[in-house]
Amino acid sequence: MYCGIDLGSRNVKIALMDEEGRLEFFKFDTIAFYREHGRLEEGQLAVDLSALLPAGTKPRAVVSTGYGRQTVALKGARVIPEIKAHVLGAVHLTGLSDFTLLDLGGQDSKVALVRGGRLMDFQTNDKCAASTGRYLENMAAVLNISLDELSRHHQNPVDLSSTCAIFGETELIGKVLEGHPIGSLAAGVNYTIFKRIRPMLMRLFSDTLVFTGGVAQNAALREILAKELGVRVVVPENPQYTGAVGCCVEAKMGSEK
Repeated sequence: MYCGIDLGSRNVKIALMDEEGRLEFFKFDTIAFYREHGRLEEGQLAVDLSALLPAGTKPRAVVSTGYGRQTVALKGARVIPEIKAHVLGAVHLTGLSDFTLLDLGGQDSKVALVRGGRLMDFQTNDKCAASTGRYLENMAAVLNISLDELSRHHQNPVDLSSTCAIFGETELIGKVLEGHPIGSLAAGVNYTIFKRIRPMLMRLFSDTLVFTGGVAQNAALREILAKELGVRVVVPENPQYTGAVGCCVEAKMGSEK
């Protein structure tokens, strides 16, 4: 078994890969993961994986990545950059080698240009939450709807012009007071995500877009990307585990050297 761990801002995702490439997935709330399963040892995060994984699981190698890797190193694991992990995972899960990767997580967004299965260029935005899963959660709360309901709407969007997540909430409340229907308000929220990531996507453009991260489960945003960019949008199964899968791939390649 090879173990990949993505220390996300909202959830810790763990993937296990066997020699035949079969995968198992596990997810934990980030704060609960650190509080209940981690402890600091000599400045590193020590985690008892045997308490988290199926009985008898002994990973041959462990590789980690994620938002949390910059804060604390995972003891016993080799650390790789997030963008490398997501590219490796996307290539493995889709079988594609030439595409643009869009990863939208809980608190950051990443776009990468991939050619021949290799990373050629990338851009990230971790300074503003306005194009992330947390923004969508906040906006759904303002509208008093679920994320699932929010992800159904992309037609007749209300124009939301604010480029700030905080001011965006205030603007949305104003649109609610103006009496716009929920569907149009939700569509407007989804379009704001697209408008904020479009510059990065245009700079690293491909006619195939691989969409990963938890936000990739937003069907409306997938429709918007395909329509507005004129591209094929590919979402791998379990897109939120792409980084963890990439870590498994890296772990396996390292063991085979």
